[in-house]
Amino acid sequence: MNETYRDMENIPFHINIADYDYNLTDNYIAKYPLEERDKAKLLIYHKKEGKINQTLFSNLPSLLDKGSLLVFNDTKVVNARLFFEKESGAIIEIFCLEPIEPCEIQQAFSQKKQTVWKCFIGNNKRWKSGILTKKLKDFSLSAKKISETGNAFIVEFDWNNDFTFSQVLEVAGLIPLPPYIKRELRRKDEEDYQTIFATNEGSVAAPTAGLHFTDKTFDDLKNKEIYCEFLTLHVGAGTFKPVTANDISQHIMHTEKVVITKSMIENLINHFDKGITAVGTTSVRTLESLYWYGIDVINNYKPQVENNKPLKMDIKQWLPYEKNCNITTKEAFKAILSMMQNCKAETIYGKTQIIIAPPYKYRVINSMITNFHQPKSTLLLLVSAFIGEDWRKVYQYALNNNFRFLSFGDACYFSI
Repeated sequence: MNETYRDMENIPFHINIADYDYNLTDNYIAKYPLEERDKAKLLIYHKKEGKINQTLFSNLPSLLDKGSLLVFNDTKVVNARLFFEKESGAIIEIFCLEPIEPCEIQQAFSQKKQTVWKCFIGNNKRWKSGILTKKLKDFSLSAKKISETGNAFIVEFDWNNDFTFSQVLEVAGLIPLPPYIKRELRRKDEEDYQTIFATNEGSVAAPTAGLHFTDKTFDDLKNKEIYCEFLTLHVGAGTFKPVTANDISQHIMHTEKVVITKSMIENLINHFDKGITAVGTTSVRTLESLYWYGIDVINNYKPQVENNKPLKMDIKQWLPYEKNCNITTKEAFKAILSMMQNCKAETIYGKTQIIIAPPYKYRVINSMITNFHQPKSTLLLLVSAFIGEDWRKVYQYALNNNFRFLSFGDACYFSI
């Protein structure tokens, strides 16, 4: 065994979230995307040099090394917001969060006639009992509240045609824009709030760093021999969950589901010496979680895993801070690959609750592309763990130079 357990004092319990605040006024929050996605500003910060520059996002390929690897999150945002009108005229919003029956997300989306989901309910006090019905052109959709769980509810949906639940949401639902974008929804938002490479349905929020990429960007990357790889992390509503506790030790990090292929693991291993850039914090979380999964494989692998079945990963919130590992990144990923080969597994399905905050030591990525994040958020902690206290200087530069913030805003390129 190549690990020792750290003292719990090394977990970032000392962090006061108030120290990660800055003055973000409404006029800096982008309400709409630019017409041309790659014309967004790109702030450039190299930690080694400590200098800040800016360019257009379309120039990103010129910043990356030939032969390096970009890793994207190919999750697709679903029309998760359903509105029902009661006979009284009251409007009830049901926000689909994650499937309960069946619980595997792709099975849930391909379900016909009926499915059960965990949901937020808006105006819940006006829906004490009974079945809600929404009549559409080709079918009707009904919702029945089954039970309450924490601040959410278990809801059963039924519909009377041969649509899959994915098709039901596409027709009946609306795209879930972030709560800080305070404006009316437009049908165009269904296109704008989606990356051009979105493939696997399951998110209620977009991996917004990926929104800047265009077909031309990918052509330019290919021409420079920069490689692209895709993973899937389904972004949950927890990504907008504010940190309400004074110190981070009291914050319960949200859990998100991930899908990783064997071919991606192989590609990562082949590029560790050439540079890995994560596109978005969701890709960052997944890649760093994979390292800790590799540590678990090295220390606890049991060869009786059933052949030809997907492997399972479950990374807890504080795991990286409880263990001091001298296992290299390549060793950890080779252990995962070896296990997948031995088990004839092509895919890892799992979940991660990892929280990345100072003094987290990054194991996988050399650089990241991300948007500007909300004050006092766990995503700001993730950035701080990567570039240190200079996050303040970076964000002040962005404010001083009229960068656009949050989901539809401008981007950053950070390297160490």
